Amino acid sequence: MKRKAFMITAVCSMLLSTTTVFANKDLTNEPSIEKVEKRTIPSKNPHPAFTWNSTIIPVSGILHPSSARGAGMVEAPLKQIDQIMNQAISQKLMPGAVTFVARAGKIVKHDAYGYSAQYIDGQFTEMENPIPMENDTIFDLASISKIFTATAVMILFEKGLFNLDDPVAKHIPEFAANGKEIVTVRQLLTHTSGFTSWIPLYSKGNSREDRLKLVLNQPLKNASGTTYEYSDLNMITLGMLVEHWSGTRQDEFVREHITEPLGMKDTMYNPPASLKNRIAATEYQSTPNRGLVWGEVHDENAWSLDGVAGHAGVFSSAIDLAKLAHIFINEGSYGGKKILKPETVQLLLQNQNEAFSGNDHGLGWELGQGWYMDALSEGTYSFGHTGYTGTSIVVSPNNKTVAILLTNRVHPSRNMGSMNLTRRLLARNVADSIPVSIPGKSDAWFAGYGDKLNREMETDLHLSKDTKLTFSTWHMIENVWDIGSVEIFRDGSWHQLALLTGTSNGWEKKELAIPSDATKLRFVYRTDGSTNSRGWYIQNPKLDSGTTLSFTNNEWELRDY
Repeated sequence: MKRKAFMITAVCSMLLSTTTVFANKDLTNEPSIEKVEKRTIPSKNPHPAFTWNSTIIPVSGILHPSSARGAGMVEAPLKQIDQIMNQAISQKLMPGAVTFVARAGKIVKHDAYGYSAQYIDGQFTEMENPIPMENDTIFDLASISKIFTATAVMILFEKGLFNLDDPVAKHIPEFAANGKEIVTVRQLLTHTSGFTSWIPLYSKGNSREDRLKLVLNQPLKNASGTTYEYSDLNMITLGMLVEHWSGTRQDEFVREHITEPLGMKDTMYNPPASLKNRIAATEYQSTPNRGLVWGEVHDENAWSLDGVAGHAGVFSSAIDLAKLAHIFINEGSYGGKKILKPETVQLLLQNQNEAFSGNDHGLGWELGQGWYMDALSEGTYSFGHTGYTGTSIVVSPNNKTVAILLTNRVHPSRNMGSMNLTRRLLARNVADSIPVSIPGKSDAWFAGYGDKLNREMETDLHLSKDTKLTFSTWHMIENVWDIGSVEIFRDGSWHQLALLTGTSNGWEKKELAIPSDATKLRFVYRTDGSTNSRGWYIQNPKLDSGTTLSFTNNEWELRDY
Protein backbone atom coordinates (compact mmCIF):
# COMPACT_ATOMS: atom_id res chain seq x y z
CA MET A 1 0.00 0.00 0.00
CA LYS A 2 1.32 3.44 -0.84
CA ARG A 3 1.19 5.27 2.44
CA LYS A 4 0.89 8.74 0.95
CA ALA A 5 -2.11 7.80 -1.12
CA PHE A 6 -3.67 6.04 1.83
CA MET A 7 -3.43 9.04 4.14
CA ILE A 8 -4.80 11.47 1.58
CA THR A 9 -7.72 9.14 0.86
CA ALA A 10 -8.40 8.73 4.58
CA VAL A 11 -8.42 12.47 5.24
CA CYS A 12 -10.67 13.12 2.24
CA SER A 13 -13.12 10.44 3.27
CA MET A 14 -13.33 11.81 6.80
CA LEU A 15 -13.95 15.30 5.51
CA LEU A 16 -16.43 14.28 2.87
CA SER A 17 -18.42 12.35 5.46
CA THR A 18 -19.40 15.60 7.18
CA THR A 19 -22.67 17.32 6.43
CA THR A 20 -22.91 21.05 6.04
CA VAL A 21 -26.04 22.18 7.82
CA PHE A 22 -28.02 25.17 6.58
CA ALA A 23 -30.96 25.64 8.92
CA ASN A 24 -34.06 27.27 7.48
CA LYS A 25 -35.24 28.95 10.62
CA ASP A 26 -33.73 32.09 12.13
CA LEU A 27 -31.63 31.07 15.13
CA THR A 28 -30.45 34.56 16.02
CA ASN A 29 -32.26 34.43 19.35
CA GLU A 30 -30.36 31.32 20.42
CA PRO A 31 -27.38 31.93 22.72
CA SER A 32 -23.96 32.56 21.19
CA ILE A 33 -22.48 29.92 23.44
CA GLU A 34 -20.27 27.02 22.43
CA LYS A 35 -21.88 23.59 22.88
CA VAL A 36 -20.09 20.34 23.61
CA GLU A 37 -20.56 17.65 20.99
CA LYS A 38 -21.48 14.57 22.98
CA ARG A 39 -21.10 11.62 22.10
CA THR A 40 -0.03 7.94 6.20
CA ILE A 41 2.99 9.26 5.18
CA PRO A 42 6.66 8.18 5.76
CA SER A 43 8.59 10.43 8.13
CA LYS A 44 11.53 12.55 7.13
CA ASN A 45 13.80 11.55 9.99
CA PRO A 46 12.06 13.17 12.96
CA HIS A 47 14.33 14.39 15.71
CA PRO A 48 15.40 11.28 17.66
CA ALA A 49 15.12 12.85 21.12
CA PHE A 50 12.05 15.09 21.11
CA THR A 51 9.44 12.37 20.74
CA TRP A 52 5.96 12.05 22.27
CA ASN A 53 5.99 13.23 25.91
CA SER A 54 9.74 13.86 25.79
CA THR A 55 10.95 15.20 29.13
CA ILE A 56 14.06 16.85 27.68
CA ILE A 57 12.66 19.20 25.05
CA PRO A 58 13.73 22.71 26.09
CA VAL A 59 11.08 25.46 26.12
CA SER A 60 12.05 28.75 24.51
CA GLY A 61 11.17 31.93 26.36
CA ILE A 62 9.56 33.36 23.23
CA LEU A 63 7.87 32.08 20.10
CA HIS A 64 10.04 31.91 16.99
CA PRO A 65 9.92 30.19 13.58
CA SER A 66 11.40 26.70 13.28
CA SER A 67 11.47 23.68 11.04
CA ALA A 68 9.32 20.73 12.02
CA ARG A 69 12.46 18.64 12.66
CA GLY A 70 13.88 21.36 14.88
CA ALA A 71 10.79 21.07 17.07
CA GLY A 72 10.96 17.27 17.10
CA MET A 73 8.00 16.93 14.74
CA VAL A 74 7.19 15.25 11.43
CA GLU A 75 6.35 17.63 8.60
CA ALA A 76 3.92 15.54 6.53
CA PRO A 77 0.96 15.50 9.00
CA LEU A 78 1.33 19.27 9.40
CA LYS A 79 1.08 19.73 5.63
CA GLN A 80 -2.10 17.63 5.59
CA ILE A 81 -3.75 20.40 7.64
CA ASP A 82 -3.85 22.57 4.51
CA GLN A 83 -6.07 20.04 2.77
CA ILE A 84 -8.32 19.76 5.83
CA MET A 85 -8.86 23.54 5.93
CA ASN A 86 -9.41 23.91 2.19
CA GLN A 87 -11.91 21.05 2.21
CA ALA A 88 -13.88 22.61 5.08
CA ILE A 89 -13.96 25.93 3.22
CA SER A 90 -15.17 24.22 0.05
CA GLN A 91 -17.98 22.69 2.10
CA LYS A 92 -18.92 26.21 3.25
CA LEU A 93 -18.29 25.40 6.88
CA MET A 94 -16.48 28.75 7.06
CA PRO A 95 -15.18 31.37 4.63
CA GLY A 96 -11.63 31.23 5.98
CA ALA A 97 -9.25 30.18 8.70
CA VAL A 98 -5.83 30.68 10.26
CA THR A 99 -3.92 27.75 11.74
CA PHE A 100 -1.02 28.00 14.16
CA VAL A 101 1.12 25.24 15.66
CA ALA A 102 4.11 25.64 17.96
CA ARG A 103 6.08 23.24 20.10
CA ALA A 104 8.22 24.46 23.00
CA GLY A 105 8.07 27.94 21.48
CA LYS A 106 9.10 26.80 18.00
CA ILE A 107 6.51 27.83 15.39
CA VAL A 108 6.15 25.03 12.85
CA LYS A 109 2.96 26.15 11.12
CA HIS A 110 1.21 29.49 10.66
CA ASP A 111 -1.02 29.64 7.59
CA ALA A 112 -4.11 31.45 6.31
CA TYR A 113 -6.89 30.12 4.07
CA GLY A 114 -9.89 31.59 2.30
CA TYR A 115 -11.42 34.97 3.12
CA SER A 116 -11.76 37.05 6.26
CA ALA A 117 -14.75 38.93 4.80
CA GLN A 118 -16.72 37.54 1.86
CA TYR A 119 -20.44 38.38 2.15
CA ILE A 120 -22.51 41.53 2.59
CA ASP A 121 -25.70 39.97 3.95
CA GLY A 122 -27.27 36.83 5.33
CA GLN A 123 -28.24 35.63 1.85
CA PHE A 124 -24.59 34.92 0.96
CA THR A 125 -24.35 37.83 -1.47
CA GLU A 126 -20.64 38.08 -2.27
CA MET A 127 -18.66 41.25 -1.75
CA GLU A 128 -17.33 42.87 -4.89
CA ASN A 129 -13.82 42.53 -3.45
CA PRO A 130 -13.69 39.83 -0.74
CA ILE A 131 -10.81 40.28 1.68
CA PRO A 132 -8.32 37.40 1.74
CA MET A 133 -7.46 35.86 5.09
CA GLU A 134 -3.97 36.74 6.33
CA ASN A 135 -1.78 35.24 9.03
CA ASP A 136 -2.26 38.37 11.14
CA THR A 137 -6.04 38.63 10.67
CA ILE A 138 -7.73 39.62 13.93
CA PHE A 139 -10.63 37.43 15.11
CA ASP A 140 -13.46 37.81 17.57
CA LEU A 141 -12.38 35.08 20.00
CA ALA A 142 -15.86 34.68 21.54
CA SER A 143 -15.62 32.35 24.57
CA ILE A 144 -11.84 32.09 24.45
CA SER A 145 -12.21 35.51 26.11
CA LYS A 146 -12.99 33.51 29.25
CA ILE A 147 -9.31 32.54 29.49
CA PHE A 148 -8.36 36.22 29.65
CA THR A 149 -10.89 36.69 32.45
CA ALA A 150 -9.62 33.67 34.38
CA THR A 151 -6.02 34.86 34.00
CA ALA A 152 -7.00 38.31 35.24
CA VAL A 153 -8.77 36.76 38.23
CA MET A 154 -5.66 34.75 39.15
CA ILE A 155 -3.37 37.77 38.82
CA LEU A 156 -5.55 39.41 41.46
CA PHE A 157 -5.56 36.16 43.46
CA GLU A 158 -1.80 36.41 43.72
CA LYS A 159 -2.24 39.85 45.30
CA GLY A 160 -4.13 38.22 48.17
CA LEU A 161 -7.39 40.03 47.49
CA PHE A 162 -9.57 36.93 47.92
CA ASN A 163 -9.59 33.18 48.47
CA LEU A 164 -11.00 30.85 45.84
CA ASP A 165 -13.59 29.51 48.27
CA ASP A 166 -14.77 32.92 49.36
CA PRO A 167 -18.48 33.50 48.76
CA VAL A 168 -18.85 35.94 45.89
CA ALA A 169 -21.24 37.92 48.10
CA LYS A 170 -18.36 38.65 50.49
CA HIS A 171 -16.94 40.92 47.78
CA ILE A 172 -20.10 42.00 45.95
CA PRO A 173 -22.94 41.88 48.53
CA GLU A 174 -25.64 42.38 45.86
CA PHE A 175 -24.75 38.98 44.43
CA ALA A 176 -26.42 37.28 47.42
CA ALA A 177 -29.85 38.06 45.96
CA ASN A 178 -32.20 35.17 45.21
CA GLY A 179 -30.35 32.45 47.07
CA LYS A 180 -26.75 32.92 45.88
CA GLU A 181 -25.22 33.60 49.30
CA ILE A 182 -22.89 30.59 49.28
CA VAL A 183 -21.76 30.55 45.63
CA THR A 184 -17.95 30.76 45.60
CA VAL A 185 -15.36 32.25 43.28
CA ARG A 186 -14.07 28.75 42.55
CA GLN A 187 -17.56 27.63 41.47
CA LEU A 188 -17.76 30.51 39.00
CA LEU A 189 -14.39 29.52 37.50
CA THR A 190 -15.42 25.87 37.17
CA HIS A 191 -19.03 26.37 36.01
CA THR A 192 -20.48 24.68 39.10
CA SER A 193 -22.21 27.73 40.58
CA GLY A 194 -25.72 26.62 39.63
CA PHE A 195 -26.30 29.40 37.10
CA THR A 196 -28.27 28.67 33.95
CA SER A 197 -26.14 28.70 30.80
CA TRP A 198 -27.46 31.93 29.26
CA ILE A 199 -30.07 34.64 29.43
CA PRO A 200 -30.85 37.26 26.72
CA LEU A 201 -29.34 40.23 28.53
CA TYR A 202 -29.26 42.25 25.32
CA SER A 203 -33.05 42.38 25.33
CA LYS A 204 -33.21 43.70 28.89
CA GLY A 205 -32.21 46.94 30.63
CA ASN A 206 -30.96 50.16 29.07
CA SER A 207 -27.26 50.25 29.96
CA ARG A 208 -24.23 48.16 30.91
CA GLU A 209 -24.90 48.96 34.56
CA ASP A 210 -28.54 47.84 34.28
CA ARG A 211 -27.58 44.53 32.70
CA LEU A 212 -24.83 43.75 35.19
CA LYS A 213 -27.35 44.32 37.99
CA LEU A 214 -29.65 41.80 36.28
CA VAL A 215 -26.86 39.19 36.47
CA LEU A 216 -26.30 39.95 40.15
CA ASN A 217 -30.02 39.47 40.76
CA GLN A 218 -30.35 36.31 38.63
CA PRO A 219 -31.52 33.23 40.64
CA LEU A 220 -29.77 29.89 40.36
CA LYS A 221 -31.05 27.05 38.21
CA ASN A 222 -29.40 24.37 40.41
CA ALA A 223 -28.08 24.26 43.95
CA SER A 224 -24.51 25.58 43.97
CA GLY A 225 -21.81 22.90 43.76
CA THR A 226 -24.18 20.13 42.68
CA THR A 227 -24.13 20.39 38.89
CA TYR A 228 -21.80 21.34 36.05
CA GLU A 229 -23.40 23.73 33.57
CA TYR A 230 -21.25 25.83 31.29
CA SER A 231 -22.55 29.36 31.80
CA ASP A 232 -21.69 32.78 30.46
CA LEU A 233 -23.17 34.23 33.66
CA ASN A 234 -20.30 32.76 35.68
CA MET A 235 -17.74 34.63 33.62
CA ILE A 236 -19.75 37.86 33.48
CA THR A 237 -19.78 37.78 37.28
CA LEU A 238 -16.03 37.14 37.36
CA GLY A 239 -15.55 40.16 35.11
CA MET A 240 -17.44 42.21 37.67
CA LEU A 241 -15.16 40.84 40.38
CA VAL A 242 -12.08 41.84 38.39
CA GLU A 243 -13.45 45.36 38.16
CA HIS A 244 -14.36 45.39 41.86
CA TRP A 245 -10.95 44.17 43.05
CA SER A 246 -8.86 46.24 40.64
CA GLY A 247 -10.90 49.43 40.54
CA THR A 248 -10.58 49.53 36.75
CA ARG A 249 -12.76 48.28 33.91
CA GLN A 250 -11.91 44.78 32.74
CA ASP A 251 -10.55 45.83 29.35
CA GLU A 252 -8.15 48.27 31.00
CA PHE A 253 -6.97 45.66 33.50
CA VAL A 254 -6.39 43.04 30.79
CA ARG A 255 -4.46 45.55 28.69
CA GLU A 256 -2.24 46.70 31.57
CA HIS A 257 -1.54 43.29 33.14
CA ILE A 258 -1.73 40.80 30.25
CA THR A 259 -1.65 42.08 26.69
CA GLU A 260 0.87 44.92 27.04
CA PRO A 261 3.41 42.91 29.08
CA LEU A 262 3.15 40.02 26.60
CA GLY A 263 3.49 42.30 23.56
CA MET A 264 0.05 41.30 22.26
CA LYS A 265 -0.35 44.34 20.02
CA ASP A 266 -3.36 42.99 18.12
CA THR A 267 -5.36 41.94 21.19
CA MET A 268 -8.06 44.16 22.61
CA TYR A 269 -11.72 44.73 23.39
CA ASN A 270 -13.61 47.13 21.10
CA PRO A 271 -11.07 47.44 18.28
CA PRO A 272 -10.91 50.83 16.56
CA ALA A 273 -12.58 51.32 13.18
CA SER A 274 -9.14 51.77 11.60
CA LEU A 275 -8.54 48.01 12.06
CA LYS A 276 -11.77 46.88 10.42
CA ASN A 277 -10.22 45.49 7.23
CA ARG A 278 -7.82 43.38 9.33
CA ILE A 279 -10.71 41.86 11.32
CA ALA A 280 -12.62 38.75 10.25
CA ALA A 281 -16.28 39.57 9.62
CA THR A 282 -18.92 37.61 11.54
CA GLU A 283 -22.68 37.26 11.31
CA TYR A 284 -25.37 39.27 9.55
CA GLN A 285 -27.77 39.80 12.47
CA SER A 286 -31.40 40.78 12.06
CA THR A 287 -32.38 40.20 15.72
CA PRO A 288 -31.10 42.42 17.18
CA ASN A 289 -30.97 44.50 14.01
CA ARG A 290 -27.20 45.00 13.72
CA GLY A 291 -26.67 44.15 10.05
CA LEU A 292 -23.27 42.65 9.21
CA VAL A 293 -21.31 42.46 12.46
CA TRP A 294 -17.76 43.34 11.49
CA GLY A 295 -15.27 44.90 13.86
CA GLU A 296 -17.71 44.75 16.79
CA VAL A 297 -18.17 41.86 19.18
CA HIS A 298 -20.48 39.18 17.75
CA ASP A 299 -21.96 38.00 21.05
CA GLU A 300 -25.16 39.95 21.63
CA ASN A 301 -24.84 40.04 25.41
CA ALA A 302 -21.23 41.24 25.29
CA TRP A 303 -22.29 43.88 22.73
CA SER A 304 -25.02 45.06 25.11
CA LEU A 305 -22.36 45.31 27.84
CA ASP A 306 -20.45 47.87 25.74
CA GLY A 307 -18.18 45.18 24.31
CA VAL A 308 -16.46 44.48 27.65
CA ALA A 309 -17.55 41.36 29.50
CA GLY A 310 -16.09 38.36 31.24
CA HIS A 311 -17.48 35.81 28.80
CA ALA A 312 -16.74 37.38 25.39
CA GLY A 313 -15.37 40.50 23.76
CA VAL A 314 -11.66 39.87 23.17
CA PHE A 315 -10.27 40.24 19.64
CA SER A 316 -6.89 38.74 18.84
CA SER A 317 -4.63 37.19 16.20
CA ALA A 318 -3.18 33.68 16.20
CA ILE A 319 0.34 34.76 17.15
CA ASP A 320 -0.97 36.93 19.99
CA LEU A 321 -3.16 34.16 21.36
CA ALA A 322 -0.18 31.80 21.20
CA LYS A 323 1.76 34.18 23.44
CA LEU A 324 -0.90 33.87 26.12
CA ALA A 325 -0.96 30.08 25.73
CA HIS A 326 2.82 29.94 25.97
CA ILE A 327 2.88 31.23 29.54
CA PHE A 328 1.00 28.07 30.58
CA ILE A 329 3.83 25.84 29.35
CA ASN A 330 6.59 28.23 30.44
CA GLU A 331 5.87 28.65 34.16
CA GLY A 332 3.82 31.81 33.75
CA SER A 333 6.32 33.83 31.70
CA TYR A 334 6.84 35.07 28.15
CA GLY A 335 9.83 37.00 26.89
CA GLY A 336 11.11 37.52 30.41
CA LYS A 337 7.80 39.00 31.60
CA LYS A 338 6.19 37.01 34.40
CA ILE A 339 2.41 37.13 34.26
CA LEU A 340 1.68 34.39 36.81
CA LYS A 341 3.72 32.47 39.34
CA PRO A 342 4.50 28.84 38.42
CA GLU A 343 2.40 27.58 41.33
CA THR A 344 -0.55 29.67 40.13
CA VAL A 345 -0.24 28.14 36.65
CA GLN A 346 -0.34 24.68 38.23
CA LEU A 347 -3.43 25.65 40.22
CA LEU A 348 -5.17 26.96 37.10
CA LEU A 349 -4.60 23.65 35.32
CA GLN A 350 -5.57 21.27 38.12
CA ASN A 351 -8.82 19.40 37.60
CA GLN A 352 -11.37 21.02 39.91
CA ASN A 353 -14.30 18.94 38.65
CA GLU A 354 -13.44 15.33 39.45
CA ALA A 355 -16.97 14.97 40.82
CA PHE A 356 -18.41 15.77 37.37
CA SER A 357 -16.95 13.11 35.10
CA GLY A 358 -16.54 14.25 31.51
CA ASN A 359 -16.76 17.93 32.48
CA ASP A 360 -13.20 18.23 33.72
CA HIS A 361 -12.20 21.81 34.27
CA GLY A 362 -9.38 23.86 35.70
CA LEU A 363 -9.82 27.45 36.77
CA GLY A 364 -11.11 28.77 33.45
CA TRP A 365 -9.47 26.18 31.15
CA GLU A 366 -11.34 23.09 29.94
CA LEU A 367 -9.41 19.85 30.45
CA GLY A 368 -9.26 16.68 28.35
CA GLN A 369 -12.18 17.46 26.04
CA GLY A 370 -11.68 15.02 23.18
CA TRP A 371 -14.63 16.40 21.19
CA TYR A 372 -12.28 19.12 19.96
CA MET A 373 -8.84 18.17 21.39
CA ASP A 374 -8.87 14.70 19.81
CA ALA A 375 -5.44 13.02 19.80
CA LEU A 376 -3.82 15.93 21.65
CA SER A 377 -5.97 15.11 24.67
CA GLU A 378 -4.22 13.10 27.37
CA GLY A 379 -6.75 12.59 30.12
CA THR A 380 -6.99 15.83 32.08
CA TYR A 381 -3.46 16.96 31.25
CA SER A 382 -4.32 18.74 28.01
CA PHE A 383 -6.26 22.00 28.23
CA GLY A 384 -8.01 24.36 25.89
CA HIS A 385 -11.13 26.30 25.02
CA THR A 386 -13.45 26.96 22.09
CA GLY A 387 -15.38 29.98 20.90
CA TYR A 388 -18.76 30.22 19.19
CA THR A 389 -17.41 32.26 16.28
CA GLY A 390 -15.31 29.22 15.24
CA THR A 391 -12.21 29.59 17.34
CA SER A 392 -10.34 27.01 19.40
CA ILE A 393 -7.08 26.46 21.20
CA VAL A 394 -5.60 23.20 22.47
CA VAL A 395 -2.46 22.91 24.58
CA SER A 396 -0.63 19.67 25.32
CA PRO A 397 1.66 20.51 28.25
CA ASN A 398 3.34 17.09 28.16
CA ASN A 399 4.36 17.81 24.57
CA LYS A 400 4.81 21.57 25.04
CA THR A 401 2.53 21.98 22.03
CA VAL A 402 0.01 24.71 21.16
CA ALA A 403 -2.53 24.21 18.35
CA ILE A 404 -4.76 27.15 17.41
CA LEU A 405 -7.59 27.28 14.88
CA LEU A 406 -9.25 30.64 14.22
CA THR A 407 -12.17 30.79 11.79
CA ASN A 408 -15.07 33.08 10.92
CA ARG A 409 -17.56 30.21 10.77
CA VAL A 410 -20.51 32.50 11.65
CA HIS A 411 -19.93 34.67 8.56
CA PRO A 412 -22.52 35.42 7.34
CA SER A 413 -24.72 32.94 9.27
CA ARG A 414 -24.41 30.91 12.44
CA ASN A 415 -26.21 28.08 10.64
CA MET A 416 -23.29 26.95 8.47
CA GLY A 417 -22.65 23.73 10.37
CA SER A 418 -20.47 22.31 13.13
CA MET A 419 -16.75 23.06 13.26
CA ASN A 420 -16.00 20.16 15.57
CA LEU A 421 -14.77 17.65 12.99
CA THR A 422 -12.42 20.27 11.57
CA ARG A 423 -11.20 21.06 15.07
CA ARG A 424 -10.58 17.37 15.75
CA LEU A 425 -8.75 16.79 12.48
CA LEU A 426 -6.45 19.73 13.16
CA ALA A 427 -5.61 18.40 16.63
CA ARG A 428 -5.26 14.85 15.27
CA ASN A 429 -2.71 15.88 12.67
CA VAL A 430 -0.77 17.98 15.13
CA ALA A 431 -0.63 15.01 17.50
CA ASP A 432 0.44 12.70 14.67
CA SER A 433 3.29 15.06 13.83
CA ILE A 434 4.79 14.36 17.26
CA PRO A 435 6.57 11.03 16.73
CA VAL A 436 6.37 8.06 19.02
CA SER A 437 9.82 6.75 19.98
CA ILE A 438 10.09 3.33 18.34
CA PRO A 439 12.74 1.12 19.99
CA GLY A 440 15.56 -0.50 18.07
CA LYS A 441 16.07 -0.21 14.35
CA SER A 442 12.91 -1.93 13.14
CA ASP A 443 9.68 -0.14 12.23
CA ALA A 444 6.32 -0.76 13.88
CA TRP A 445 2.82 -1.40 12.61
CA PHE A 446 0.47 1.53 13.21
CA ALA A 447 -3.32 1.11 13.18
CA GLY A 448 -3.98 4.65 11.94
CA TYR A 449 -6.76 7.11 12.71
CA GLY A 450 -10.42 7.43 11.86
CA ASP A 451 -13.98 7.31 13.13
CA LYS A 452 -15.84 3.98 13.30
CA LEU A 453 -12.74 2.02 12.34
CA ASN A 454 -12.52 -1.75 12.29
CA ARG A 455 -8.96 -1.98 11.02
CA GLU A 456 -7.49 -5.47 10.83
CA MET A 457 -4.04 -7.01 10.55
CA GLU A 458 -4.52 -10.74 9.99
CA THR A 459 -2.36 -13.82 9.40
CA ASP A 460 -2.97 -17.52 8.82
CA LEU A 461 -1.68 -19.99 11.40
CA HIS A 462 -0.42 -23.51 10.74
CA LEU A 463 0.24 -24.90 14.20
CA SER A 464 1.10 -28.42 15.26
CA LYS A 465 1.16 -27.60 18.96
CA ASP A 466 0.24 -24.86 21.41
CA THR A 467 2.49 -21.86 21.06
CA LYS A 468 3.01 -18.32 22.34
CA LEU A 469 2.64 -14.98 20.64
CA THR A 470 5.00 -12.21 21.73
CA PHE A 471 4.98 -8.59 20.62
CA SER A 472 5.76 -5.10 21.87
CA THR A 473 3.00 -2.50 22.03
CA TRP A 474 2.65 1.23 22.59
CA HIS A 475 -0.80 2.66 22.77
CA MET A 476 -2.82 5.73 23.65
CA ILE A 477 -6.35 4.59 22.85
CA GLU A 478 -9.41 6.60 23.85
CA ASN A 479 -10.24 4.91 27.10
CA VAL A 480 -13.27 2.58 26.96
CA TRP A 481 -14.70 4.12 23.78
CA ASP A 482 -11.96 2.75 21.48
CA ILE A 483 -10.21 -0.62 21.82
CA GLY A 484 -7.35 -2.69 20.51
CA SER A 485 -8.08 -6.41 20.33
CA VAL A 486 -5.94 -9.49 19.72
CA GLU A 487 -8.08 -12.35 18.43
CA ILE A 488 -7.78 -15.93 17.15
CA PHE A 489 -10.07 -17.90 14.85
CA ARG A 490 -10.99 -21.38 16.07
CA ASP A 491 -14.05 -23.60 15.99
CA GLY A 492 -15.62 -21.43 13.30
CA SER A 493 -15.54 -18.06 15.13
CA TRP A 494 -13.25 -15.34 16.43
CA HIS A 495 -12.19 -15.34 20.10
CA GLN A 496 -10.56 -12.44 21.94
CA LEU A 497 -7.22 -13.10 23.64
CA ALA A 498 -6.50 -9.58 24.84
CA LEU A 499 -8.19 -6.18 24.93
CA LEU A 500 -6.28 -2.90 25.16
CA THR A 501 -7.64 0.56 25.87
CA GLY A 502 -6.34 3.66 27.61
CA THR A 503 -2.62 4.35 27.76
CA SER A 504 0.29 1.92 27.99
CA ASN A 505 3.29 2.50 30.22
CA GLY A 506 5.57 3.30 27.32
CA TRP A 507 6.47 0.29 25.20
CA GLU A 508 5.25 -2.92 26.83
CA LYS A 509 6.03 -6.54 25.97
CA LYS A 510 3.07 -8.87 25.71
CA GLU A 511 2.92 -12.68 25.69
CA LEU A 512 -0.26 -14.57 24.80
CA ALA A 513 -0.97 -18.31 24.63
CA ILE A 514 -2.17 -19.58 21.24
CA PRO A 515 -3.87 -23.02 21.16
CA SER A 516 -2.83 -25.42 18.41
CA ASP A 517 -6.28 -25.48 16.81
CA ALA A 518 -6.26 -21.73 16.08
CA THR A 519 -6.17 -21.18 12.31
CA LYS A 520 -5.96 -17.39 12.14
CA LEU A 521 -4.64 -14.52 14.27
CA ARG A 522 -5.51 -10.85 13.98
CA PHE A 523 -4.94 -7.47 15.60
CA VAL A 524 -8.05 -5.26 15.32
CA TYR A 525 -8.37 -1.55 16.12
CA ARG A 526 -11.97 -0.42 16.68
CA THR A 527 -13.03 3.18 17.25
CA ASP A 528 -16.28 4.98 17.94
CA GLY A 529 -17.74 7.83 15.91
CA SER A 530 -15.71 10.76 17.14
CA THR A 531 -12.54 11.18 19.20
CA ASN A 532 -9.31 9.39 18.41
CA SER A 533 -6.29 9.32 20.67
CA ARG A 534 -2.65 9.03 19.57
CA GLY A 535 -3.17 5.43 18.46
CA TRP A 536 -1.86 1.86 18.63
CA TYR A 537 1.53 0.49 17.57
CA ILE A 538 2.65 -3.14 17.34
CA GLN A 539 6.30 -4.14 16.90
CA ASN A 540 7.90 -7.52 16.15
CA PRO A 541 4.91 -9.88 16.52
CA LYS A 542 6.41 -13.39 16.69
CA LEU A 543 5.51 -16.93 17.58
CA ASP A 544 7.75 -18.68 20.07
CA SER A 545 9.29 -20.63 17.23
CA GLY A 546 10.99 -17.36 16.38
CA THR A 547 8.94 -16.86 13.25
CA THR A 548 8.12 -13.21 12.60
CA LEU A 549 4.53 -12.97 11.48
CA SER A 550 3.68 -11.83 7.99
CA PHE A 551 0.14 -10.64 7.34
CA THR A 552 -2.02 -11.81 4.45
CA ASN A 553 -4.69 -9.18 5.14
CA ASN A 554 -3.28 -5.93 6.46
CA GLU A 555 -4.98 -2.53 6.74
CA TRP A 556 -2.30 -1.16 9.07
CA GLU A 557 0.68 1.01 8.16
CA LEU A 558 4.35 0.21 8.70
CA ARG A 559 6.00 3.39 9.93
CA ASP A 560 9.16 4.59 11.63
CA TYR A 561 7.62 7.24 13.90
